[in-house]
Amino acid sequence: MGKQYESINQKHEKFIAAQKIFFVATAMDKGFINLSPKGMDAFRILNPNEALWLNLTGSGNETAAHLKYDKRMTIMFCAFDGKPIILRLYGEATVYHKRDSFYKNNIRLFPRIPGSRQLIHLKIKMVQTSCGMGVPLMDYKKERLMLESWAEGKGDQGIEEYWSLKNTTSLDGLPTDILDDAK
Repeated sequence: MGKQYESINQKHEKFIAAQKIFFVATAMDKGFINLSPKGMDAFRILNPNEALWLNLTGSGNETAAHLKYDKRMTIMFCAFDGKPIILRLYGEATVYHKRDSFYKNNIRLFPRIPGSRQLIHLKIKMVQTSCGMGVPLMDYKKERLMLESWAEGKGDQGIEEYWSLKNTTSLDGLPTDILDDAK
């Protein structure tokens, strides 16, 4: 049976810190729903009702497009080892690009990761835990370094060119503002 909380407590924070992967979901009232797995050292809890996620360059940029129009976002963590738990953070999120002062002031919370693209700031409205008895047990081996190597090889200019080709609009044609200087 699921339990709801108004904020992240210490038990939740400890569980989140132990996870190697999380999933991000966003949607518009029409069009495709976005659900993306995320890894690496890219998630921070700022306080019991705020979290920050470092969004890295990928083949698309659905989250940024969706959040421009509808700020709803869910982040899910699930245990693949140990006690079976699923934890979801529900809230409203804002995208901050490298040009934004919020990004510049908060990027220091993360290690330098080539291909870093945006910070997503989630204001948490509800935390929900439920059993994860249907989630398989799996062993963590290591982080994949391919994304970092790829981004490092492209360099800053190459990443911006890639963003121009692949990250300026969503699957539904919505703008992401990744290269827009006006915000």
